[in-house]
Amino acid sequence: MSNDILVIAEHLGGKVADISYEMVGKAKELAAAWGGQAIAVMLGSGMAEQAGTFASDATLYVDDPALAEFNPEAYGRVVAALVEEKSPRLVMFGSTSVGMDLAAWLSVKKDMPCVAYVNDLTVEDGELVATAQIYGGKMAAQCVPQGDAAVVSVMAGAFPADAGRGSTAAEQIASPADLSDLKVRFVQMIMPEAGDVDITAEEKLVAIGRGIGSEDNIELAQELAEALGAELAASRPITDAGWLPKTRQVGKSGVTVKPKLYLMLGISGAPEHLEGMKDAELIIAINTDENAPIFDVAHYGATQDLFDVAEAMLEALE
Repeated sequence: MSNDILVIAEHLGGKVADISYEMVGKAKELAAAWGGQAIAVMLGSGMAEQAGTFASDATLYVDDPALAEFNPEAYGRVVAALVEEKSPRLVMFGSTSVGMDLAAWLSVKKDMPCVAYVNDLTVEDGELVATAQIYGGKMAAQCVPQGDAAVVSVMAGAFPADAGRGSTAAEQIASPADLSDLKVRFVQMIMPEAGDVDITAEEKLVAIGRGIGSEDNIELAQELAEALGAELAASRPITDAGWLPKTRQVGKSGVTVKPKLYLMLGISGAPEHLEGMKDAELIIAINTDENAPIFDVAHYGATQDLFDVAEAMLEALE
């Protein structure tokens, strides 16, 4: 068993996901404490240039047409083979759709403990201490994985992405696993239909969540958004209810936004939503629950009734 860390990078549409850089930065810190290396692992096809954008101690780029798009069977085979070959002390995935497919599977496959929804990792007395979000982010649990090696899935935004960006020559290798007999194949990527507005390009957003109560109350939020020169966005419960189109949904199963202002009305701050708006320049949260996890990331917040606050803001703006 080595003291190295494997970071399984992600990409979509030819672009490396920020979570990959976030994990590489933290992996370098942990590996240094253990006297090992942080090794970024990029699986894909035609991604050689992007594979060289990590500040890792080393980068492995597995190039194969079967890896061009994410395929859980293909990716799983390759990652398992690399773990068998490299014997890392830690394997890091993002807490994403990719990580959800692979982290627990690898844990069972290789008999390695897995910690999910991780938002902090430290080394204390030589042991890994992982802090994980539970109960929708309302509580944090610290644990020390038992055994010689572990798997973690890391929440987006837990660590700074810039720490993992850099330029390291990637070693391009052939797939260490046979990918000629896959039972699962990638057919097509279906992108969501374009909506009436692209909220990813907006500088100001007013986002509503379950706390809005009913569809009739959205009118007040819309008035506030117009007064601020902003567009309306939402968390998943709102779009699932059909109150706003899916194109307005922010979060892991929606879109990622980085506005200058993100005003939240009645959103508790589940990890899935935070993943889509964590990089907003100014985050203001209105929620009557003072223990709502959104207050851990908001720059400003109020525990008042959202309708009282919205009406007061409208009066001030008028």
